[in-house]
Amino acid sequence: MTDQKKGMLWIIIATFFFSLMGSFVKLGSTHFSSVELVFYRSFISLVFLFLYIVISHKEIKTPHLRKQIDRGVVGFLSLAFFFYAIAHLNLGSAMTLNYTSPIFLGFFLPFISHQKIKKSIFICTIVGFTGALLILDPHGEWQSWFAGLVGLVSGIGAALAYIHVIQLSKLNEPDWRTVFYFTLVSSIGSGLWISFTDYQKLVWNDIWILIPLGLSATIAQIAMTRAYRLGNSIVIGTLSYLAIVFSGIISLLYFNETMRIEDVLGALMIIISGAIASNISLKSRIN
Repeated sequence: MTDQKKGMLWIIIATFFFSLMGSFVKLGSTHFSSVELVFYRSFISLVFLFLYIVISHKEIKTPHLRKQIDRGVVGFLSLAFFFYAIAHLNLGSAMTLNYTSPIFLGFFLPFISHQKIKKSIFICTIVGFTGALLILDPHGEWQSWFAGLVGLVSGIGAALAYIHVIQLSKLNEPDWRTVFYFTLVSSIGSGLWISFTDYQKLVWNDIWILIPLGLSATIAQIAMTRAYRLGNSIVIGTLSYLAIVFSGIISLLYFNETMRIEDVLGALMIIISGAIASNISLKSRIN
C-alpha cells in the first residue's frame, strides 16, 4: 500500500473516532457539564500521551512554552464550546458547525501572513456562513440559536488553534509535543473551572462513557497526525469532512435525531465551501 493510500485510510479512521468521541460527549452530557467532559477527555488523553512519551524516551520540555500555552488555551476554549454545542444540538449539526474551521482558517491566514484575501476565499466564507445560518434555524428557540452560535464560535476557535499549530510546526515543534501540551493545558483549565462549580461525582457506571471518550479522542488525534504525515494534505483535508457524514449516521441510528432539509443543505454548503477553502489555503502554504 502506498503512503497516499495509507494516509487516506488513517484519515477515515480519524474521522470515525472523532465522530465516536462526539457520541460519547452526547451520552455524557446527560450527567456531566461540557467543561467536566472536556476535563475527562483531556486528562485521559494526557495519561495515554504521557505513557507514550515515557516509553519512547521523548523530551517533554519545549523551548516554545508561551506559544504552546497560547495554543492550549485557544484549543481548550474551542473544545469547551464544541462540547456545549453537542450537548444542546443534534450531533450532526454540532459537528458541521465545528467544521466551519477551514473556512475561517482560509479567511484568517491572509491577515496573519499580511496578504490580500482571495476573492474565492471570500466567496467560500459567505457560502459557508450562509450554510451555518440555515443550520441555526432563525425560527427556532433561542436556546437552539445560542447553542448554534456557540458551535460556530468553536469553529472559529479551531481555526485559530490550527494557526498556532502551523506556527509551532514552523518552529520545528513535533506534533506529539503540541498535542501533549494541548491536553495538559485543557486538563488544568477545565480542572480549575469545575473546582469552582458543583461538579458531578463519579460513579462506576460513568466509566464506560468517560474512558471511551478519552480513548477515542486519543486514537483520532494520532490517526489524523499520521494521515497528514503520510498523505497529500489537500486530499486529507477534503476527506476529513467524513466526520460530518459519520456523525450524521450515528445521530440518526443511535440517538434517533433527524436533520431538517435546511440542516442538510447547510451542511452541504459548509462541506463544499470548506473543502474549497481548505484546498486553496493548503496550496498557498505549499507554494
